[in-house]
Amino acid sequence: MLVNFRYSDPTMTETRDYFFCGVGGSGMLPLAMILKARGHIVAGSDRAFDQGRTAAKFDYLKMLGIRLFPQDGSGVRRAGQTLVASAAVEETVPDVAAAKAVGAGRLSRAELLSELFNEAETPIGVAGTSGKSTTTGMIGWILHCAGLDPTVMNGAVMKNFVREETLFASALVGKGAAFVSEVDESDGSIAMFAPKIAVLNNIALDHKSMDELRALFGGFVERADVAILNLDNDETRAIAKARAARKITYSTGDHDGDLIAEHISPQPFGVTFAVAARDGERASVRLRMPGKHNVSNALAAIAAASACGVDLAAAAEALGSFEGVKRRLDYVGEAKGVTVIDDFAHNPDKIAASLETLHEFPGRLLILFQPHGFGPLNKMKDEFISSFVDHLKPADMLIMPPPAYFGGTVDRSVTNEDIIAGVAAAGREAEACASREAGGARLLELAKPGDRIVVMGARDDTLSTFAADLLEKIDA
Repeated sequence: MLVNFRYSDPTMTETRDYFFCGVGGSGMLPLAMILKARGHIVAGSDRAFDQGRTAAKFDYLKMLGIRLFPQDGSGVRRAGQTLVASAAVEETVPDVAAAKAVGAGRLSRAELLSELFNEAETPIGVAGTSGKSTTTGMIGWILHCAGLDPTVMNGAVMKNFVREETLFASALVGKGAAFVSEVDESDGSIAMFAPKIAVLNNIALDHKSMDELRALFGGFVERADVAILNLDNDETRAIAKARAARKITYSTGDHDGDLIAEHISPQPFGVTFAVAARDGERASVRLRMPGKHNVSNALAAIAAASACGVDLAAAAEALGSFEGVKRRLDYVGEAKGVTVIDDFAHNPDKIAASLETLHEFPGRLLILFQPHGFGPLNKMKDEFISSFVDHLKPADMLIMPPPAYFGGTVDRSVTNEDIIAGVAAAGREAEACASREAGGARLLELAKPGDRIVVMGARDDTLSTFAADLLEKIDA
């Protein structure tokens, strides 16, 4: 069953006025870019802008014509504006208070995204605990190469679309029928999305209980015309078994799948494999990113593209030129025999996948992991500990500063020191540090030729700058 691909102009006819609270965030920025490109009035504020962090990103937003304000409520002035703010943003934030005072409407990021997604002719949703950004980028690139001119909403910068005029290409605005988007389950908002093609990579403990996740992901798949399902994950395999409607299954080892990866050959910063389809068609793929998990992501993307009428050979060829998304085992550089890698891994499942991939090749790992908040540590303390204990080798070292924190009320009962204590008690080398800077100094003290320094964490754009600075200091 192929999804009908008719071209249409997705631009909304009525010009609207949006103000983004936290416009520089990984989920907010691409939405702002899409709305601006479609001719709407877009402005915003961000604490990072007020604090002088990640200036290049805000210079880019201004270049797009998005006006920036301090996060003091001064940018929300009219009842005709719509404030776009995360559901977690507190009522005391000045932008929220200002919106109430002037009678402006309010939408959460998820509400706005689902509105754009659901009104698209061919909405393609990518869900799962891990691999969403990479799979979304892969699908977008395949459809782009096939001439289908998709719109893509991603949580990460897609390297293929980076140009001087699009430095932060976490969104692509096309005129085709497809709207490809990551879909998030962490706040339950996945329930708002009605995909025609639903991609479900995997299900593992992250933000919610397993029962909640099964209900959310199961409902997402049920609403779709076509479901793309991973047979290598127990949870998604159960959904595939229960689904009677149209589905395309894939696997890196289960030969009951519609698409199977064979002859997987890992390389330090890439991987090659063959795709075998149930109908006998075959193609070779050479990815420019490492890891068996990326083979799985590629199979999901090929399956989604096939539902859109893109043949296997064309999809495989497009993936050969896919450059990946930023901060996914990104090679920063090498100095004096020490390699520096920047990685987005931030939950136990992603950490496990990254460490497994890195350990396919020699070299001690010196890891600085900055948690993306106190909440995840509270919810997944034992899982974080187990992930590091199970996937660190005896020679590796884990260094962990306090979680990223940008304000607001939060339960700090579980800290970096609790995670480190659990990892060290199991016999792995692990140290807590008082700050990221102190952790960086410790990495430099430990690093020897042949080592690989890995900077891990999410929701903090300055981690990439931190990794680059480490490389400079090693070289110096």
